[in-house]
Order: sequence, then C-alpha cells, then structure tokens
Amino acid sequence: MTGPEAELEVTGRARGTKPAAGADTARPPGAVRATRQGAAVQAVLAGSTSFRSAQDLHAELRQRGKSVGLTTVYRHLQMLADAGAVDVLHTPEGETVYRLCGTGKHHHHLVCRGCGLTLEIEGREVEHWAHKVADAQGFVDIDHTVEVFGTCAACASGTRRSGTRR
Repeated sequence: MTGPEAELEVTGRARGTKPAAGADTARPPGAVRATRQGAAVQAVLAGSTSFRSAQDLHAELRQRGKSVGLTTVYRHLQMLADAGAVDVLHTPEGETVYRLCGTGKHHHHLVCRGCGLTLEIEGREVEHWAHKVADAQGFVDIDHTVEVFGTCAACASGTRRSGTRR
C-alpha cells in the first residue's frame, strides 16, 4: 500500500502524530468523554455492521431527530479513533469511513464493495510478510493496515441488493 492511506494506523491518526486537539489523553484507553451527542453517534455506529462515513452518520442522526452538527460528528469520531474505539478505513474512492472496533487487538478488514459488510480478520501471513520486508530494508518498529475489498457471497449471488448497507 502506498500513498497517504499507508501512513494511517487503524486508529486513524497519522503515525507519529499526537491525538487531536481537545482529546483527553488522561483517560484510559478506549474511554471517551460522555456527551449526549457522542452517545447518539455511538448508537448509530453500534447499529451497523459496515463502515459509515461521517456524512452518513450525520444524515441518520437527523433522520432520528437528533440535533448533532456535522462538525460534532467529525470531532466525536476523531476522539473515538484516538481512543482506539473505532476503526478508520480509507476506501478506494478516497472516502474516510468509521466502524466500532470489535476487538482491541491488531486486525485487518474484509469489506464488501456492494453492501459494506465488514469482517475483522487476522492476517498472520500479512504480519510475517510485513516484518520480512521491513527487516530486509533495515526498518524497525513497523506498523501497517490492510483492508481487503471484494464482494460478499450474498451480493455475488444476488440475494442482497447491491448498495444496501447492513
């Protein structure tokens, strides 16, 4: 993977950068300041198995009658990313999307292009390959993200309408 997406951790921060301004670094990992707006954003994320854009989350919040601004959605998503509570993914189209993290350990994602179904997967072979390549070039303290995009069985067989988000 090359380009800006190669420089992003699963947390969504560029490697070596500090948490966003205003992020409370004194909180334990995964803890985010509780607010009404934040709870609303998390509720929408919790109801989805796929990655969602900030704009999509904002639109759903408005449909639910929640008064949460788009800037607040972005700010809360960044706080969740800084805390490691959400996975951040950059799609091939360049869109940044978010999903509640199902596991606290390092993982990769298998993402359906049609419906957005996302599975957290282990990648032992990827881990081995990444370390081998880094070692060969003299790199240490490496990190990486791997997102695998494809079409799930339901979308491929036509049993799920393409574009229908889960």
